[in-house]
Amino acid sequence: MVRSGTAVLADAPSLLDEARRTLDNATQHLLGLQHAEGWWQGELETNVTMDAEDLLLREFLGVRTAGQTTAAARWIRSRQRADGTWANFHGGDGDLSTTVEAYVALRLAGDEPDETHMARAAAWITERGGIEATRVFTRIWLALFGEWPWDRLPVMPPELIYLPSWFPLNVYDWACWARQTIVPLTVVCSLRPVRSLPFGLAELHVPDGAGPVVRRRTGGRPGGWATTFRVLDKALHGYERYVGRRAPAVALRRAAFRRCADWIIARQELDGCWGGIQPPWVYSLMALHVLGYGLEHPVLRRGLAGLERFTIVEDSPDGPVRRLEACQSPVWDTALAVVALGDAGLPADHPALSSAGRWLLGEEIHGPGDWRVRRPELAPAGWAFEFDNDGYPDVDDTAEVVLALRRVAPDVGQDAAVARAVPWLNGMQSRDGGWGAFDADNTRELVTKLPFCDFGAVIDPPSADVTAHTIEALCGEGLGGSRAVRRGVAWLLRAQEADGSWFGRWGANYVYGTGAVVPALIAAGVLPSKPSIGRALDWLISHQNADGGWGEDLRSYADSRWAGRGESTASQTAWALLALLAAGGEDALAAAERGVAWLGASQRPDGTWDEPQYTGTGFPGDFYINYHLYRLVFPVCALGRYVTAGASGGAA
Repeated sequence: MVRSGTAVLADAPSLLDEARRTLDNATQHLLGLQHAEGWWQGELETNVTMDAEDLLLREFLGVRTAGQTTAAARWIRSRQRADGTWANFHGGDGDLSTTVEAYVALRLAGDEPDETHMARAAAWITERGGIEATRVFTRIWLALFGEWPWDRLPVMPPELIYLPSWFPLNVYDWACWARQTIVPLTVVCSLRPVRSLPFGLAELHVPDGAGPVVRRRTGGRPGGWATTFRVLDKALHGYERYVGRRAPAVALRRAAFRRCADWIIARQELDGCWGGIQPPWVYSLMALHVLGYGLEHPVLRRGLAGLERFTIVEDSPDGPVRRLEACQSPVWDTALAVVALGDAGLPADHPALSSAGRWLLGEEIHGPGDWRVRRPELAPAGWAFEFDNDGYPDVDDTAEVVLALRRVAPDVGQDAAVARAVPWLNGMQSRDGGWGAFDADNTRELVTKLPFCDFGAVIDPPSADVTAHTIEALCGEGLGGSRAVRRGVAWLLRAQEADGSWFGRWGANYVYGTGAVVPALIAAGVLPSKPSIGRALDWLISHQNADGGWGEDLRSYADSRWAGRGESTASQTAWALLALLAAGGEDALAAAERGVAWLGASQRPDGTWDEPQYTGTGFPGDFYINYHLYRLVFPVCALGRYVTAGASGGAA
């Protein structure tokens, strides 16, 4: 074995040679995926609600075509499980609301209830409470087509738009993705439009009292906030009836509609999207349409046309298959690819890195956004996740881009952009010392108690992964001793779980959080001998799979018994390696060697890895993502750092 202090590197030259070979193959594959303009973009795979809701949106607007429907239906059918259900992630359990939405979409495509796959789905749905047991958002979609009473949905009045930012339940108390969804939904749910379907859904309804007892997530305990908001919801239902009878209330409602429309239109991006993500996009289109905006209005025309950019159409033996991405991640993917290639040893002036650096600089955001509600004195800067989302730069992307730009030769002119980004990152720190993704101090939990909020995260508090990435970026700029970094480190140490891991908000899950935090703490000067690092390494080592890799099933968000447990994946193995290599030490590097060997043994001939598992997180417990580039960029990072350490004969 080659030893350096307490570090143990490759115990035989063959492992280091194998790591180099694996790294070279992966690097060449990654370089081959770069677009001519300098960016990378992997598919962002989610679940079939995207495709089902796209068909329902088009049905609602009257623009659904036979070709779109047939191709989307092929994709939806291909994702159905043997028990008739649809899951929210690979290997997951059937999800009731997802299954209902997929079923309705297939009915639009002409699939009949007595067909085997449909009957199996309907039986499973009714066994679990039917439409009556689905989440609020699913029942809103069904109310749009007369299959659920509007009166039996929670009320969110459009007058919320008038609440000042200091007042509880104002729209800026919601996370950016949630506020962009809630504002148009207040319009839709107040106007209560209904479009007729060419069929009914009686087979999915369960009479009251006939199904199992269903306890939906309400955000409050019986007798606590849940009771309070049930009373408030009852009062708001009364207000809705009052609005239609009293002239002053009618005038206020009309003014609120106009304010909401202005708010929505002001946030449309150049490519026609809202926030670069599906939920606010579809609801904004519907809200404006029910307010009287025609399909030929420039806002709606751009919005519908922009969806095509998010649509993937592929050939299959049965004909075209059509699916919709919930979002696209070119800035994030490009920054990760640049960091990975830098770790792999590409020189800073390599053409691939230079072109990527220039493209990233062109994506810098120079204008204000909703983040200024909490930070009005902060100068604009930063980067968003998507091609077009100029209203919502985010901390995570900005930190990763700063790290990436420092891997590129300085002739692309990144100093000025980094000089703007660093104060912005500092200014977006929350009062408690951590960083959230899109807003500072977006921590008011009152909105999570609303009956409306039974799906997805609706606030954006600091998280360990975003805080870690930000600390790492600031340390890379020589700010490891700054007050912001010291406060961030203290936040991370407080956030460590009792078992030594860290929760992963935007990746699955404790492996992601721990893999992000340990390198950041080391970069900030925390010694590997400190107990916090030792407990984290012990947790990672104890959760290494017998095959040498790491994996974590997404069920860990709901069941702690799954923490750090799951089939080995390339991305999650790489996250664990990044932490182990950063800390060093004999036990850590011995475990790392086994992980490196697993990456070599499981690599495909083309240089990448198979990874059907979803290792990205949209909403913990509800919505998950398979980033198709994760299986490549993170192993390149980890292997590059391992090879560099082995070549130098020292610790990573």
